[in-house]
Amino acid sequence: KNISNSLIINGYLRTGRVNLIGEHIDYEGYSVLPMAIRQDTIVAIRKRDKGEAEKLLRIANVNDKYTTCTYPADPNQNYSGFGFELADIVDFQAIDLKNHRWGHYFICGYKGYYEYAKSKGVDVGVPVGLDVLIDGTIPTGSGLSSSAAFVCSSTIAIMAAFGVNFPKKEIAQVTCDCERHIGTQSGGMDQAISVMAKNGFAELIDFNPIRATDVQLPAGGTFVIAHSLAESKKAVTAATNYNNRVVECRLAAIVLGIKLGMKSQEAIAKVRTLSDVEGLCVKFAKGHGSNDPVLAVKEYLKEKPYTAEEIEKITEKHLPSILGDNPTSLDVLKAAKHFKLHQRAAHVFSEANRVHAFKETVESKLSEEEKLKKLGDLMNDSHHSCGVLYECRYNYHTYAYNL
Repeated sequence: KNISNSLIINGYLRTGRVNLIGEHIDYEGYSVLPMAIRQDTIVAIRKRDKGEAEKLLRIANVNDKYTTCTYPADPNQNYSGFGFELADIVDFQAIDLKNHRWGHYFICGYKGYYEYAKSKGVDVGVPVGLDVLIDGTIPTGSGLSSSAAFVCSSTIAIMAAFGVNFPKKEIAQVTCDCERHIGTQSGGMDQAISVMAKNGFAELIDFNPIRATDVQLPAGGTFVIAHSLAESKKAVTAATNYNNRVVECRLAAIVLGIKLGMKSQEAIAKVRTLSDVEGLCVKFAKGHGSNDPVLAVKEYLKEKPYTAEEIEKITEKHLPSILGDNPTSLDVLKAAKHFKLHQRAAHVFSEANRVHAFKETVESKLSEEEKLKKLGDLMNDSHHSCGVLYECRYNYHTYAYNL
């Protein structure tokens, strides 16, 4: 596809991923265990000459389903009053989350590059125009991280175009941070495996700081990835689905912290994730002859959904003031009618345990057949928890699973 009269000088690809176990716990600070897949996204960039008049980003796609997007090259420029049609030119100082466009994912990487480069003291120079061409084989909205592959390949291609490089660990964190510009409160798994994957291995991804540990899966196992054809447009439905779960987890963590002895003000200020209160939950469990933090969930979080008023009574504070540091969390509050704190916390704690049980099984001295049986059981338990406790499975998934 011709988008320029000159050669494209930088092209980079990043793979999609399938998460073997550790669903929806990365943003709670817990380890996950994904592996890369063959399908990928490719981003090619031609940097325009500094002398060219138009300082624009033109983003085209090999697939004609996606119309060409155009954005200003200057991340600090406001284009209001310049006479451009808003359908063609978007000021990305703040990405328009109400008008979702596929090109926004490239802009996430572009914003992320500028923000991080400046924070590292890199002279980013005067913005120049870019011609960008995208291609890929990851089905969109299929749960294989097409968006993360797009953001990661865009960020790396942009860095190459400007002659800048950072270590993989930093790129993984940068791409996680910059994808949040699209409005999803992602935890970092998708970006980390896209950047840090190794051929022939799954990876145990830990956070704070991000690091990857190779996991050699049993040679006799085959992992079947089936597309149920149900699409999950994560950025579009964030307030009612993905971000809703993030908010429920944070509220569950705060309530648990208070129930387990923290002052309300302290819990609100210090507790961000369920991993922040795991120690308190385990301490409670040990008093009852166990190490399982789910015991605290069963004791202190009711199974019936909470109303906003019930949570505010426990925390002694209005929810908007608790979550007001994140605009996308406020969008969740506007859309939510209730909050299932018990179910979300029970899933996160039990799933975190399954991740380490998975790795321990792989490294055990069990026979290959015994390993695969145990790994399959853990994955089945994960699937059940995702459906019943976290409600992030569609009927289509169950049909495919039952096959």
